[in-house]
Amino acid sequence: MSYSKAGILNRAVASMIDLIIVGAGSALPEIGFTASLFYIAVRDGFSGGQSIGKRLVGLKTVSLVPERTMSFRESIIRNLPFIVARVFWQLPLLGWLFAGLIMVFEALLVVGNPLGCRLGDELAQTQVVEEV
Repeated sequence: MSYSKAGILNRAVASMIDLIIVGAGSALPEIGFTASLFYIAVRDGFSGGQSIGKRLVGLKTVSLVPERTMSFRESIIRNLPFIVARVFWQLPLLGWLFAGLIMVFEALLVVGNPLGCRLGDELAQTQVVEEV
């Protein structure tokens, strides 16, 4: 099976779907914050590198290391920037600013990187792709 770099629009749509899931999880009484952090951390470790958003859009996260499959370990590492942003989001104003800066920084990296890799992808040695 061959892959190509995922398009920006498809990645944005998949991310928005996952963001809706995080928001819904955050609304759960007493466990919302923990549930949202858990989903952010492990979302790409399910079903061969596909979060719910990626599955619906037709994307997947793959390891750039030969013979390594996408696992929960890589998912947690690649989503560390988003975990940090989610923690900052709990702090009004200044926390929201830092969370927003993290998200913008990650988006700029996706646009500027030839493989479409953001900081989390570089750390985990992963890439988001479309099946061709």
